[in-house]
Amino acid sequence: MARRPVHREETRARWYRPVSVCVDLLAAALPVAAAIVEVHEPHPLRLAAAAALLWPLTGFVSRRYTPQAWGDGGGLRAVVRDWLVLVGALATLRVVCGLNSVPAEAFTALIPALVCTGLCQKVIHRHLLAARRHARALRHVLVVGEASTLDAVVAQLAQRTDHEYVIVGACPVGEDEVHSGVPLCTRLPLEAPEAPEADAAAVLGAADELGADLVFVAPGPHLSGERMRRLSWALYDRGRSLMVLPGITDVARRRIRLTSAAGLTLLHITPPLHRGAHGAAKTAVDRLGALLLIALLAPLLLLLALAVRLGSPGPVLYRQTRVGRYGMRFAMWKFRTMVVDADRLKDGLEAENENDGHMFKMRRDPRVTPVGRVLRRYSLDELPQLFNILFGHMSLVGPRPPLPEEVVKYNGIEMRRLNVRPGLTGPWQISGRSDLSWRETVALDLRYVDNWSLGGDVSVMARTVRAVLDGQGAY
Repeated sequence: MARRPVHREETRARWYRPVSVCVDLLAAALPVAAAIVEVHEPHPLRLAAAAALLWPLTGFVSRRYTPQAWGDGGGLRAVVRDWLVLVGALATLRVVCGLNSVPAEAFTALIPALVCTGLCQKVIHRHLLAARRHARALRHVLVVGEASTLDAVVAQLAQRTDHEYVIVGACPVGEDEVHSGVPLCTRLPLEAPEAPEADAAAVLGAADELGADLVFVAPGPHLSGERMRRLSWALYDRGRSLMVLPGITDVARRRIRLTSAAGLTLLHITPPLHRGAHGAAKTAVDRLGALLLIALLAPLLLLLALAVRLGSPGPVLYRQTRVGRYGMRFAMWKFRTMVVDADRLKDGLEAENENDGHMFKMRRDPRVTPVGRVLRRYSLDELPQLFNILFGHMSLVGPRPPLPEEVVKYNGIEMRRLNVRPGLTGPWQISGRSDLSWRETVALDLRYVDNWSLGGDVSVMARTVRAVLDGQGAY
C-alpha cells in the first residue's frame, strides 16, 4: 500500500477561502448600501447585493482564491485588477437598469472592498509563509531528470522556504551520480524504453512509495517531449500532477506568456522594463520623490548635520566615488560616520573583513564614531543621497552602489547589477543588509534588475521603513 505523506497539500488552513469570500461580501455590500441610502438612490439593497455578489465572483473567475494567489505575495496586482472590473461592472449594471450615472459617494464606497480584500490577502499570505517555515502546507515532490539537473533543482529550492514544494525523492535518468543527497528511488534508462509503460511504472511506483502528490520533470537530451508526453498521460490517469521545469530562474510571472505553434508549447519571456515609457516613469518618480523628501526632511537633515559636526572633528558630509549605471562613476554623499582618516586605516583592517565577497564589512569597525553608529543603525547617514537622486546619479530603489575597487573584481554575471541606477534602498537593504552573503546579495540584485516594476519599487520602499526601524544587518 502506498505510504501517505506526513504533510500534504490538504494540510493548508481550511479557513483561507471561506474567510476571503466573507470579507469580500461584507466589504462590498455594507459600504455600498450605506452610500446609496445616504444619497437617496432607489433600490439600495439590490445594488448592495449586486456589489456583494459581483466582487467574490470576480475573485473566483480570476482565481484569486487559490493557494497560488495567496503564495505570490498576497496577489495585490490581481486585487487591483479585479476591483477595476467590479467598478466597470457596477457602472454597466446601473446603465442597463436605467439609473443615472454613478454618484461619487457610491464610487468611493467601493474603496473599502479594495482595501479590505488586499489586507485579507496579505494576512493569508503571511500565515501561509509561516506555515511553510514550520513544514506545513507543503506538497511532496518527486523529481525526474538527469543528475546534474536534479542537483540544480534541489539546490535552487533549498535556498528559500517561501514556496510549497519539498523534494522527497528523485528518479535520475542515466547512471550519473546525484550529489544533492535526496533519496533515489529508481533510475530511468538514457534511451526511451521500447515499452512506453516502463517509465510510467517506475515513476508511479516511486511516487506511491514516497507519498509524492506532484512530479517535477526536467527536460533534457534523454528526456524528449514525446517521452514526457507518455509519462504525463500515465500520471494524469493515476491522479498525479506534473510540472515541467523549463530551466529558467528568477523570472517574474508577469514576464512569462504561454503560446503554441504547430503543436509546440512556447514560453515567451518579455524583456526587462528598463527603457521607454517605464524607464521615464521611474526617473520622474525618483526625482519628484527625492525633491518631496528633501523638503519634508529638511529640519531632520539640519539636526543630523549638527550632530555629526559636534560629535567628532571633521566635515559633515563624506564624499565617496561610486559606480552607477553602465559603469559611470559619480560622487556619492553620506553623513560622515567615521573618523577623518578612515580610508587610510582600511588597509590595516582587511584581515577583519566579515563579508565573503567584494564588499568590506565589519560588525564592530573601530573607525566608526559614536554618532556614526546611531546613524548607521537607522540608515540616517544615507539621507544626503537624496541629492544624488535629484541629480540623476541614483534612484530611490535599486542595487547597492558599489565602489570602483569592487567593480574591477566583478565577473560577467555580477556586472549586470550595473544595468540600472543604484538605489537609496533596495532588495539588499530590506533583506538583511550586511548579514547577507555576497552570493545572496548578487542574487537579490539580479532578480531586481531583471524583474523591475514600479509596483515592486513601491513594495520595497514600504518594507524599507520596517527594515530601518528594525536595524538588522546595519553596521
